[in-house]
Amino acid sequence: MVAGLSTADTAMMESVNRASRAGLVLLLAMTSSVCAARAMTQAGAYPSPFPSVKSPAAIRPAAPAPLNPVAGALLRTALRFQGVPYLWGGDSPVTGFDCSGFVQYVLAQHALPAPRTATEQYALGTFVDLRNVRAGDLVFFSTVSPGPSHVGLAISGVEFVHAPAASGVVRIEQMRSSYWTSRYVGARRVLAATPSPSSTE
Repeated sequence: MVAGLSTADTAMMESVNRASRAGLVLLLAMTSSVCAARAMTQAGAYPSPFPSVKSPAAIRPAAPAPLNPVAGALLRTALRFQGVPYLWGGDSPVTGFDCSGFVQYVLAQHALPAPRTATEQYALGTFVDLRNVRAGDLVFFSTVSPGPSHVGLAISGVEFVHAPAASGVVRIEQMRSSYWTSRYVGARRVLAATPSPSSTE
């Protein structure tokens, strides 16, 4: 009891002091919560119910255009022979392939007849500009003589599979490498375009 104050006055002062202490504790708790929320936001951790934002690197690119079904089957056949040895004049996965023998064999597995040499195969189908090369097109290069002396099968506009003498086995190459770009002759499309939905109605 404080000197000079009645019992009732002393009780009232103690009640006021308790209320002040409770208010101070509540104020400190609220301040702490605000600071924590601010720190989480600055660190990129968003409080619920706000969703986190994906960085550009985490967003998937659009899916590529659907592959011509015949081209897809053709490539599956061709890629199955990776590692088959090169053989001059070869046209079989058992004994080996040369470049045109490889292309002729793969096309034949899908009822697509083709002549034997790269020069003759260059007369197949229709001409395709390099910028428009797509899976299933034949790509030609001048390697041992002027004109189309080497042939491969395009996997996309930037890669092709072939049977090169230099590496000794059927393999995938980058079509835009300096070696192949400097020897590029042209491309031929031997597969019919996939019908669009409107053309089949």
